[in-house]
Amino acid sequence: MVGTMGGRELLLAVTLLLVGLGAIELWWHRRNLNKIPIRVHVNGTRGKSSVVRLIAAGMRAGGRRTCAKTTGTLARMILPDGREVPIYRPSGANVIEQKRIVAAAAYAGAEVLVIECMALQPELQSLCETKLVRATHAVITNARPDHLDVMGPGAKEVARALAGMTPVKGKLFTAEKDHVVEFEAAAKDRGAEFCALTAEEIASVSERDLAGFRYTEHPDNVALALKLCQALGVERDVALHGMWEASPDPGAMTEHDLDFFGRQIAFVNGFAANDPVSTEQIWRSTCKKYADRALRIAIFNCRADRPDRSRELAKSFVSWPHADYVVLMGSGTYLFAREASRLGYDSTKLVFAEGLATDELFERVIDLIPGSALVMGMGNVGGQGLSLVRYFHNRSYVSPRGDGPPPSNASWDELESVRRIDRRNVLG
Repeated sequence: MVGTMGGRELLLAVTLLLVGLGAIELWWHRRNLNKIPIRVHVNGTRGKSSVVRLIAAGMRAGGRRTCAKTTGTLARMILPDGREVPIYRPSGANVIEQKRIVAAAAYAGAEVLVIECMALQPELQSLCETKLVRATHAVITNARPDHLDVMGPGAKEVARALAGMTPVKGKLFTAEKDHVVEFEAAAKDRGAEFCALTAEEIASVSERDLAGFRYTEHPDNVALALKLCQALGVERDVALHGMWEASPDPGAMTEHDLDFFGRQIAFVNGFAANDPVSTEQIWRSTCKKYADRALRIAIFNCRADRPDRSRELAKSFVSWPHADYVVLMGSGTYLFAREASRLGYDSTKLVFAEGLATDELFERVIDLIPGSALVMGMGNVGGQGLSLVRYFHNRSYVSPRGDGPPPSNASWDELESVRRIDRRNVLG
């Protein structure tokens, strides 16, 4: 009996200790949050990492001490001077890492923190906002049919899931056009001011504005970032010039021209676009731009753990402008092939490259090209996607558009050594 009571008392003591430690941890995190007066939480289907970088660059140009964190192709923390450090992940990606980012930003004396939402599950998206970030301003770039196994079954449900990170009594900005109702309802529910980008604001981003970027940037992303920067007191021209100087995400859309033993090849890195709507848009615009090329080759980087994405892309692809060949790389390529063939695409034009090394994959593509070609990568930037981009890039020349090597702090190498953020930064 005494032993049983002792066990209960020990259990109670351990429980109280854990509750106490949790309360202290919450207090410390709230303290760090309160040190950062402006917190911008960025979410959406496409363009999150780009918009984080654009906003942070615009705010830095406006003289605001700014930290940022992207989850995109390679997770990065961007320091107030623009330097980037990899995110240390001892046990893989986890939303709790946002606490470390907040602590590091507070230690760095940031006035502004721009942070990308890294959650997919609807309940986690809401938790990330209400418990971890508690944003003053939130951005939802767009809502498109992707990760339907988690947020679906359709784009409307995706929009509702994304709306879960609407800040309480903050401001919500979006460039989304088709699901404004869902976002407006979420803003009303949480007492937030709703700021939707207008067609006029998007149109105000001119070709000259876009020409200032060293990579292909979308007018919606630029307009959205400019609107937020202006709302925070940074003039448009100041913010835009800062954005021109920003380092792109390693997965940003880039174009590489090759003269490979007489073959004239335009390679377009569209791997970061992996929902049907975004991917179709860039495929159509790229086909139009390179209409003079004799062949069109689409490369889809498939993932066996994203079967819905492969099937949805294949289903959409059959109605796009014609591709002479479709190269399937990655894993689970049969899912894409089966769906495309079922819907009428000529299966003899499918080229299976699953399991090939990057140099072999490059040669498989080159062997399809007798003269000139447009080659575009889509589907997923992970796995071999980034390696294939690097392979084409290293064999390209500087194009008339002025595309050169990526900036030194935007590494193409996923295997670069991971530097820990200084322990003092992590603990605040």
